[in-house]
Amino acid sequence: MDTAGKPGGFFITFEGPEGGGKSTQIHRLAAALAGQGYQVWTTREPGGTRVGEMIRPILLGQRHTRLSAWSEALLFTAARAQLVEEVIRPRLEGGEIVLCDRFSDSTIAYQGYGRGLSLETLRRLQAEATRSLNPNLTLLLNLPVEAGLARIPSTQMDRLDSEAVGFHQRVRAGYHEMVASDPGRWRQVDASLPEDQVAEQVLEHVMEALVGAGIRPAQRRTA
Repeated sequence: MDTAGKPGGFFITFEGPEGGGKSTQIHRLAAALAGQGYQVWTTREPGGTRVGEMIRPILLGQRHTRLSAWSEALLFTAARAQLVEEVIRPRLEGGEIVLCDRFSDSTIAYQGYGRGLSLETLRRLQAEATRSLNPNLTLLLNLPVEAGLARIPSTQMDRLDSEAVGFHQRVRAGYHEMVASDPGRWRQVDASLPEDQVAEQVLEHVMEALVGAGIRPAQRRTA
């Protein structure tokens, strides 16, 4: 597994069904880690680069309802390839902790388990696009599909949010299969709990992983 290229680099991804609060928790975690002296960079998928942000409205906008499953998978992967090359690898090689709102596992969950595309082909595609970059730690913010969707105002639902409940249930089941197949990388967090409790669980899992990997805060300069 290819991860950080320099001591101190550590790659953490946030995954899960819709409405789990990933964006909120990733920013809370970033603030908590920065407060302890860690060098942290946050990014998101699709996005995080000029190319990725151009692709994002195509994938998530309600106008593109006829996008094919493979077009969807390839566009997500294209945005990811650019993000890895332009942002994630350089930051890891510089010794930073990189927090990413979704990564390759989302394509496996949504386009693989959700859309029914070949899991083997999608995994091979992700490996090629990212040069086999995998997270050191993946946090699954887990909650029932209906509960998650109920959190999203109808005016803020994107194209994937608006899919049928059955699609989202297949996605969630796919995440559970991925967790079971790679328990060393994944940690589950009960996203149905109050926000503060979720943040506490996230920070606990992350600190355990950082300590286990020997990752320490950057040395603070003194006057």
